Amino acid sequence: MDKLKVIVTGLIGQHYGMGGVTWDYLQYLVGLKILGHEVYYFEDSGEWPYNFTGGPTGDQWEAKDCNQNIRHIHQTLQRYGLENNWAYRYPVNNTWFGMSETKRKNVIKEADILFNVSGTLMTPENYREVSKLVYIDSDPGFTELKMRESRFNERVNCHDHFFSFGELLFLQNTDSGIKWLPTRSPIVLSEWNSPLGKSDHYTTIMNWTSYKPLEKEGKIYGQKDVEFIKFLELPQRKKECSFEVAMAPLQHDNWKTESPSGKDLGNFKSPQELLTRFGWKLTDAHQKCNNMDNYREYIFNSRGEWSVAKGGYVVDKSGWFSCRTACYLAAGKPAIVQNTGFDKILPTGFGLFAFESMEEIENAVELVEGNYKYHCEKAKELAKAYLDSDKVLPDLIDSLS
Repeated sequence: MDKLKVIVTGLIGQHYGMGGVTWDYLQYLVGLKILGHEVYYFEDSGEWPYNFTGGPTGDQWEAKDCNQNIRHIHQTLQRYGLENNWAYRYPVNNTWFGMSETKRKNVIKEADILFNVSGTLMTPENYREVSKLVYIDSDPGFTELKMRESRFNERVNCHDHFFSFGELLFLQNTDSGIKWLPTRSPIVLSEWNSPLGKSDHYTTIMNWTSYKPLEKEGKIYGQKDVEFIKFLELPQRKKECSFEVAMAPLQHDNWKTESPSGKDLGNFKSPQELLTRFGWKLTDAHQKCNNMDNYREYIFNSRGEWSVAKGGYVVDKSGWFSCRTACYLAAGKPAIVQNTGFDKILPTGFGLFAFESMEEIENAVELVEGNYKYHCEKAKELAKAYLDSDKVLPDLIDSLS
């Protein structure tokens, strides 16, 4: 493969306190560098830096400067010899940090490919000098729905090539008219060599909600809340196992799905209170997973993963597969996760299990517990065969020709 000059976009700085977000974008950069390409990281999202805790008053969500953001980007990329290959735009006063203006403009002018991961560029039209602009859709279904808004539609259609983690979307006639090509999150396997876990907990790292639910043709595209509630009784039904959720303490009541699943849940002040009532163990994701090392350590110390998907992914059955679950598998941790159609793409039943019902969860747990070491080995084999950045990224680049 010829050596290419590649720009990767992301939100590493914006979400400096969320280790999983750092890994989402970093593995593109590191994977491409390992393949021999010249890589650069650009963060030009237009999003204002914010305080995770609300600042001194508890209601100051916009940070007054971007020092933490740029420090996190620099320290993260320095670990992989990329400390001079990044640029961050502070949108409050339109100031750039990182590379010099001359170098930044030359990189844009000379770049062969720009991977706009998760559509994080606010104005991709400003990067038209790059030979190929590539949109990586990490939120299938929701992206299509958001394209009903003209400005967002223009942002997406500004690109030359379109890929989606919804790997089955290429079989569909989408409302946007875009023919999404399949791709998946690349995992740098050398970063996920895990010792045997110290915990007996099946875990996951999640938000109860990420944004407001959307609607299409009478179908609600909800968040994880609507799906999780369907399986609230799991710890009570599998008392021999332990289930833990790493979740941020801050929740948005106006983002929840109204009366999810029709269950009478009684009164509860927070998702944490609800989950505790049903026997789930909880930990604060902002403490346990607040940087890339702690996030990885949390996965390493898990027995495996159990998780639901966003309601929209379950409704669409686009084949979306979680980049977080990919990390669990790479670490040799069995994963029991809600089916989004990915069972048509990835092998299941050994190391990875797709569920749609409580009974399927219970059967999967029994299989894993019956031969735990075997399913750990199968999880790692699956990651090597299907998620390795050495395979995913060359396939992605080859699809551009």
